[in-house]
Amino acid sequence: MSVTGPAPTARRRPLPWWQPLRERPNLIRLVSLVIFFAIWEYSAKGANILFIVPPSAIVEATVALFEKGLIVKLFLESVEHFWMGTAISIVAGIILGAVTATWWQAEYTLDPFINGFYAVPKPALVPLFILWFGFETLSKTIIIVSVAIFPVIVNTYAGIRDVRGAMLDIGRAFGATPRQIFFKIIVPGAIPYIMTGIRLCVGLGIVGMVIAEFFTAMVGFGGLVRDSADRFETAQVYFAVIVIGVIGIVATELIAIVERRISRWRILEKERAQG
Repeated sequence: MSVTGPAPTARRRPLPWWQPLRERPNLIRLVSLVIFFAIWEYSAKGANILFIVPPSAIVEATVALFEKGLIVKLFLESVEHFWMGTAISIVAGIILGAVTATWWQAEYTLDPFINGFYAVPKPALVPLFILWFGFETLSKTIIIVSVAIFPVIVNTYAGIRDVRGAMLDIGRAFGATPRQIFFKIIVPGAIPYIMTGIRLCVGLGIVGMVIAEFFTAMVGFGGLVRDSADRFETAQVYFAVIVIGVIGIVATELIAIVERRISRWRILEKERAQG
């Protein structure tokens, strides 16, 4: 009578040393930033300050601006124009995209105007906007909208058109009204496209904000860039550019949080599919 022992178990391969880092993305981001600024500080030592300044000089310029009470003033000026123009771009872009995707009459009528206006370089329109609307908030807002609205229009249109016909047939088979089909099937299906368009809109809104502050009344961080460059104060230019980038990062992260809340069902579905 033979005795059989327990079946041998396969040894688990040890995880690579970098595997735990996948669960700590913020740590990787922080380390990469520290390394970047350390290399920048070392490389900028002894360089011509008209072209590049070390991060320590930018910190000194930041402290000087803060002591003068300018940072909060510049921030409020830029953010006012940015959020106003971006909000209008998002709302108007979703409406135009939904209208052109739903009714062929609107698509055929508006398509030449949307494509033509999208192809025009926006800085070429700034002199006209200044003539029509002046140098103040209205002109800046319209410049931002002219730059940022198109990704929302295009992505909303593509998202609504991409909803599969089978899903619409199922809704009709269960007796859903056109209103229920639009808000219960089409809109949720188009959410990923719309949120992608909004993310692009936020980035282009930053670009439009800087263009507006360059060419109209020089206010905000865009005005600081131009004014500091004219006076060869390179550290202040770098400071303004960094702050503009930070505004873009924060705004994009806020949009990502909203997207996760709106599309919670998609995240759960993805997690269920992964196991």
